[in-house]
Order: sequence, then C-alpha cells, then structure tokens
Amino acid sequence: MALTDAHQDVDPQYVRFTDLHRWITELDGFDDDPEKSNEKILEAIQAAWIEDADY
Repeated sequence: MALTDAHQDVDPQYVRFTDLHRWITELDGFDDDPEKSNEKILEAIQAAWIEDADY
C-alpha cells in the first residue's frame, strides 16, 4: 500500500483524519476530487492501512 511505503514510521491506528486526507492527496497518482472525501471513506482507508501494516 502506498501509505505504508510513504509513512513507514507511522502507526496508522493513531493517524488523524486531517493528516490522512492530506497524505492521500499527496500520493503519486492521486487524481480524484479531494473534496469528495468523507469520514466513512477515510475510515475504510485507515482500516486497510492498519491491515496492510500488520500492527
């Protein structure tokens, strides 16, 4: 997962959604509308990141 690669020193369980949103929009290849983000989407991304990072 790109977030795991970009933020290896971060425990995704403790990431604020404001930071998560910014980090996602800064990823190479991000081409969606950042304004369409919401808490449900960010929670799903965070859960996938936690699973990928195996914390």
